Amino acid sequence: MYRWQARWGIMAQFRGVFTIPVTPFDIEGNVDESSLRRCIDFCIQAGAHGIVAPVNASEFSSLTDQERLRVAQIVTETTNHRVPVVIGVSGSTSHHAAVFARHARAIGADAVIAMPPYVRKATHGEITEYFRVVAGNAQLPVFIQNYPAPIGTPLIASFMSDLVQHIDGVEYIKEETSPPGQVMTQILESAGPRLKGVMGGMAGRFLIDEYRRGACGTMPACEVTDVHVALWNALEAGDEHGARDIFNRLLPLLNMESLYGATVYKEVLRRRGVLNTATLRGPGMSVLDDFDHKELDHILAGISSLFTTAPLLTQPRE
Repeated sequence: MYRWQARWGIMAQFRGVFTIPVTPFDIEGNVDESSLRRCIDFCIQAGAHGIVAPVNASEFSSLTDQERLRVAQIVTETTNHRVPVVIGVSGSTSHHAAVFARHARAIGADAVIAMPPYVRKATHGEITEYFRVVAGNAQLPVFIQNYPAPIGTPLIASFMSDLVQHIDGVEYIKEETSPPGQVMTQILESAGPRLKGVMGGMAGRFLIDEYRRGACGTMPACEVTDVHVALWNALEAGDEHGARDIFNRLLPLLNMESLYGATVYKEVLRRRGVLNTATLRGPGMSVLDDFDHKELDHILAGISSLFTTAPLLTQPRE
């Protein structure tokens, strides 16, 4: 029995909004551990059903290996079994991923998530061995993260089904290729009972369609966790009209996220008083200009009534 099964119930399925905390940095670009702990508490207070980090929305690729290990430790310590924790263990090689997988088990994670090797692209045989190594070292449920290039290696549904059927521990998929709904349907129809569930990503932009197709959850960035939770809870209650109303109010922010990524996540969290700064690590990070900030003002005004914790602050922008 996995430890998470003993903790959450042997018949439990990871289900709901498994939100992704950002990795906060101070103005010098160092990991801001106090803001990270505050961010995790915010996610849980906002109703998250699970926590996932460090992954793409956490800027994992900008962290050193030691920082990744430290972030993972802080996530598990701060969550303190209040909800399940899924630790990102993607590596450039099988040996690299194994380091993070072993550490995730040692610190008490409930599951791990990994993309295929993200530097040199691997063959199907190499990807199979990679996930076998991840599962063997983690000894926890494994999510395959199916993510687009260039950082990801998109996998077809039949290959992911084979991984689920032939590697003990590979039990979940996070689907983020296009069109995600159709890929989910193909996986759910072909993978068999060893597949415990499929979650969506892509900021929850397609959650309503994914839910109808059988998704067991979604993994968005965390800046409006409470809004994502309200949307999910409406779907679970059978209130599709209410879910669509929430989604339509949320969509302008999701559109802005698709343009600027972590720049938006962190600015919203800063405005909600969760982070001290919206600092990102370069190179290649986007910057919001005055027009973007003004648009974000309007977008947040339209959804702030859905915030259940950390209301917007009135402090001036950075």
